[in-house]
Amino acid sequence: MSKSKRRVKSKLLKHHILLSSRRLARHLPAVRRYSQRALLYMLHRYGMVYVKPDNGSMGRGVIRVEAHKGYYTYHQGIRPVKCRSFRTLAARLRTITRHRRYLIQKGIHALRHKGRPYDFRVMIQRRPDRIWEPTGIAARLAHPRKAVTNGSQGGTIYDPLDLLRRPAGKRKAKRLLRRMDRMALLTSAKMAKRYPFMNELGLDIAVDSKLKPWILEVNTRPDPCPFTLLPDQSLIKRIVAYGEAYGRSYPLKCGKARSAR
Repeated sequence: MSKSKRRVKSKLLKHHILLSSRRLARHLPAVRRYSQRALLYMLHRYGMVYVKPDNGSMGRGVIRVEAHKGYYTYHQGIRPVKCRSFRTLAARLRTITRHRRYLIQKGIHALRHKGRPYDFRVMIQRRPDRIWEPTGIAARLAHPRKAVTNGSQGGTIYDPLDLLRRPAGKRKAKRLLRRMDRMALLTSAKMAKRYPFMNELGLDIAVDSKLKPWILEVNTRPDPCPFTLLPDQSLIKRIVAYGEAYGRSYPLKCGKARSAR
């Protein structure tokens, strides 16, 4: 079985596949292929964007770019860089983006805890009977000095209810988590229609201040490491069992990720 039928690397391609679903399209931030003109347009329209490699994982190469009154900033690594003009910003970014294909995504002002943004990794897999099933949700709090939430970049892993019930209340938080599961089911149906041999997906979902969920990325070879750091170990056991049923094994080496426990 060809791995290309089970894994799709291009973020832009996955975005276009999901855009064809009206129910999912309203949960997708605007995306454009990277160019200076597109960057200027999206910064002036949205104020904050993320510049990402079209083929990339673990938050590597992701840059948060913001337009302020009279200047711009970009944040890659542990500290933001200030640029007095768009021309200077574009020149700086050109040195980063010129060797790879990048895209620009509308920035979502995600919910925050301790002043740091957080989002959610939603895992969905095929059961042994080939039916898709959501198998876990983990919350990822960004490293204090970084613009991305990935555990591989030093993020902290939380039980999703521990973070969501603060801005939403316990009842609304549970409803929102169920909504994420439904979004994952819709996504799996759409992706599997195009690539029927897929067995697993990992959705990165951010929630804004109005409690609207946004699909930031869909990973076709997700790393379930965050689930090893949750109090409920039944989730990672189920994820691993389902993975073994379709021939996937996980190294489960979580690197820089931290547990909130």
